[in-house]
Amino acid sequence: MPGLLSSLNLHHHGLNMGRSSLTSLFRTSRLAVQSSSSPSQINHNTNVSTTTQEKPTLTIDNLNPNIKVMEYVVRGPVVIRAGEIEKELEKGVRKPFTEVIKANIGDCHAMGQVPITFTRQVLALVTCLKLLEDPYFSDDAKMRAKLILAGCRGSSVGSYTDSPGIEIIRKHVAEYIKRRDGIPADWQNIVISAGASDAIKNLLKLFICDVNGKKPGVMVPIPQYPLYSASLAEFNMHQIGYFLDESRNWGLDIAELNRSIQEARKVSNPRAIVVINPGNPTGQVFTRENIEEIIKFAHKEGLFIFADEVYQDNVYPEGSKFFSIKKVLMEMGAPYSNMELASFMSCSKGYMGECGLRGGYVEVLNMEPKVKEMYLKAISAMLCPTVLGQACLDTIMYPPQPGEPSYNNFLKEKNEVLESLKLRAKMVADAFNSMKGFSCNTVQGAMYAFPSMKLPPKAIEEAKKQNKAPDTFYAFELLEKTGISIVPGSGFGQKPGTYHFRTTILPQPEKLKEMLKKFAEFHKKFLQEWS
Repeated sequence: MPGLLSSLNLHHHGLNMGRSSLTSLFRTSRLAVQSSSSPSQINHNTNVSTTTQEKPTLTIDNLNPNIKVMEYVVRGPVVIRAGEIEKELEKGVRKPFTEVIKANIGDCHAMGQVPITFTRQVLALVTCLKLLEDPYFSDDAKMRAKLILAGCRGSSVGSYTDSPGIEIIRKHVAEYIKRRDGIPADWQNIVISAGASDAIKNLLKLFICDVNGKKPGVMVPIPQYPLYSASLAEFNMHQIGYFLDESRNWGLDIAELNRSIQEARKVSNPRAIVVINPGNPTGQVFTRENIEEIIKFAHKEGLFIFADEVYQDNVYPEGSKFFSIKKVLMEMGAPYSNMELASFMSCSKGYMGECGLRGGYVEVLNMEPKVKEMYLKAISAMLCPTVLGQACLDTIMYPPQPGEPSYNNFLKEKNEVLESLKLRAKMVADAFNSMKGFSCNTVQGAMYAFPSMKLPPKAIEEAKKQNKAPDTFYAFELLEKTGISIVPGSGFGQKPGTYHFRTTILPQPEKLKEMLKKFAEFHKKFLQEWS
């Protein structure tokens, strides 16, 4: 009985135990002895069934119902199947192709884009301080690294920062906005976030409040980026879709905004409007006149504006120009310059493409002071945004300046990325417009095309038999036969009776040519099979 003996020996090591403690000790020892007996003895002595199954506390029936209804199609069923196919290829399963081309998501580096040298130098320096003595690294990169480290507690990126982010980086963001718009920005209105998505969700949460028995509604462009539909479903808020006009290169019609909000007021309380410019998935760039119309509409209806401007560096054709909503709103003067506005930017897009580092910011204007207190309190519960993401953001907000050692190379790398994207934007639109049954607007900005397609009635019937949306059926067929992964338009929203899909323009030029050639061959065979 080693368990009992070792327990009794405790007394000889200076432990003076009371009667109740000894009683408990003997019980524990007896159970220890029983546990060394045969299984039949244990069951006989303790009446414990070995087949008893604990019922899970959390089941699909008592799961948050909002999670069950939310969808994020960019990583949905087609993409999941693409991942399965990749694993099948690794195992040697024979397919009509040798690789999966992931044209479903705006993941620049995954599609071969080369990181900006200056950004990676600064990130290396802030994480490995010994490199500050290495002559390989440029002096301006070292200076940026030292500025960031000086803003970190203990001069380490491994420490927590203030919840809205490192002060010096917030000041650099404000300087960037001033250079961009020609209008001063207050660094205390800047909140750094783990990507723009995190900032968007944190702002949306502030609106979760029923008013007069109606839940809050948020106006979202259709087609929309699924972050919005997923987040609104998760928060049990009403998505108010307003259709962009495909015949006007996905422009905006104020009559459509009026129709949309009037319909919504029957069931919800509209409180905010989302504007995505340049557009995702549609690739349009709004004119200044269009932005003025949106601002006037939002003012008339008392809406808080969410300006999703993460693709502001991605503008391609001559004649297209990015105007921030803040710039236009301020230049319009009162009462518009007093409106509530949140503008979002990210490290993930543009020429940077640092998706995985999760850096972004929001500039919040004209928020009621007590509400701003609550907002800052809410984000403090998450402690702070990732510090490497903040450091990455700083290299974009405060890039190399003329005369600094890294400037020429930085400018060269930046321009090469943007020129290549401009070329690919035209390649994609031209290719789809040359295919029978396709129509694709000019890709003015962002990183995507959203072609419209006419599907044969037999294909639509087959999709219904498989309980799939017709564009989802098409996307699965394309994936299984070519290895090309796209996102069905039904996941973004589209006018009834129309079919689209989103594809990125991110594959490198040679890979993109190969992809578009495969696509054209597949589409020709698809029409022959289903016509």
